Amino acid sequence: MKDIPVARAPLSVLLASLPGVDSLLIHARAQPWIAHYGRDELLGAIRLTLTSIREQIKQVTEPQAPLAQASLAAAASTDSILDGVERRLIARAQPNLRRVINLTGTVLHTNLGRAVMPPEVIQAMAQAAADPCALEYDLGTGKRGDRDELVEDLLCELTGAQAATVVNNNAAAVFLLLHALSNRQETIVSRGELIEIGGAFRIPDIMKRAGARLVEVGTTNRTHAHDFSSAISQKTALLMKVHTSNYAVQGFTASVPEPELASIAHAHSLPFVVDLGAGTLVDLAQYGLPAEPTPRQAIANGADLVTFSGDKLLGGPQAGILVGRRDLIQKIRKNPLKRILRVGKVTLAGLEATLRLYRDPVTLPRKLTVLRLLTRPAAEIQAQAEALMPQWVAPLARVALRVRCQAVQSQIGSGSLPVERLPSAALVFEGVGRAGEKNVVRLEQLLRASDTPVLGRLQDKALILDLRCLQADQQGLFVSTALNAIERLSGS
Repeated sequence: MKDIPVARAPLSVLLASLPGVDSLLIHARAQPWIAHYGRDELLGAIRLTLTSIREQIKQVTEPQAPLAQASLAAAASTDSILDGVERRLIARAQPNLRRVINLTGTVLHTNLGRAVMPPEVIQAMAQAAADPCALEYDLGTGKRGDRDELVEDLLCELTGAQAATVVNNNAAAVFLLLHALSNRQETIVSRGELIEIGGAFRIPDIMKRAGARLVEVGTTNRTHAHDFSSAISQKTALLMKVHTSNYAVQGFTASVPEPELASIAHAHSLPFVVDLGAGTLVDLAQYGLPAEPTPRQAIANGADLVTFSGDKLLGGPQAGILVGRRDLIQKIRKNPLKRILRVGKVTLAGLEATLRLYRDPVTLPRKLTVLRLLTRPAAEIQAQAEALMPQWVAPLARVALRVRCQAVQSQIGSGSLPVERLPSAALVFEGVGRAGEKNVVRLEQLLRASDTPVLGRLQDKALILDLRCLQADQQGLFVSTALNAIERLSGS
């Protein structure tokens, strides 16, 4: 239908002048959308857009009509309607799980998916997703195989364990272990290690759901060997040590070393279990990072089972890994919950590729993305910030903002070593005057709402973008996204 000038026409004429669904569907602008989005998706977008415009027109009262008619007439034009349809199609096609540029200063950010994985790992996962693979098929015998065997030898090689199995995350690993070995029995844990992990999941709650009865010993800050010894009874199934990777108790403290706990457990023919949580397979201190206990160290100290994550310090896909004594791993594998908690081929492919990188400690800091980000020198990050800063000075001045480079402290992870800090550098955007202070908040919102969101943190009336996690292949996109956000701020 031809658009007609209706600036002074009654509102009823506006409604009648709206183009029909069929005319919009066959419009020249709509044809590429059919090919890209599909006819049904386009049809739905047209109907929703027309309904929205009709509602806008109907909500206008007669006293408002003279002032509203011109703008409503413009909104009711065919071109304007098609613009609305296009915006709706683009918005609906936008994936919910979107790529972001992490400039928060937290490397292993739980809410942003934790570990960024290396190209070799991504390629292995993509290959597993694209083609059939021998997930549970023994190519040597032509018979059914066990998916754990894909990574078991690697895990045993890297940890010194006899056997290994994998589930979907570390909380699941702890849950399965307790359900298989301590169901309706007691598990002894130091009171100072009853941690809460992300999403308000707590060790006592996991134990309860797994059917294990928690026996707390010691106090929040001090636990001794005799606390464990005196708590052992005929109902005790195991002794457990939980690594407090997400908080630290300082001052007047005491804990029982792993070898001593192992001796106590083994003297009573009980398993000794260590939950490392974040988990790393190498000594991080050799790279200038805070030292973290490894599964190999725990097993050497007498642990019968060790659990840890695949997607934190390990640097791979989300997974919960259990390594240790063969008889205990076999018992865990036979538990019916193992099938419920098992991982698929994509995760196993990614985990195998990640583990293979650990065979060469020399190249690991370069190849393992997480380790590369954690070990970036502060001077390198500062040089990157200083190189980027000049191109924003002039555009920012037009919106009462300024930018400077500042030394900051990055965080290794919100749930992994949260109290440890790494020297870094950030771009700091500040406001000039009251208008500028408001524009700081607006800039953060615009960056967050970009096609590729840029995430920083607001602090002390400034927007801080820590560049530790800004990789070389993201730099161009970051610059264009920031300049676009500043331009939108200028035009608002």
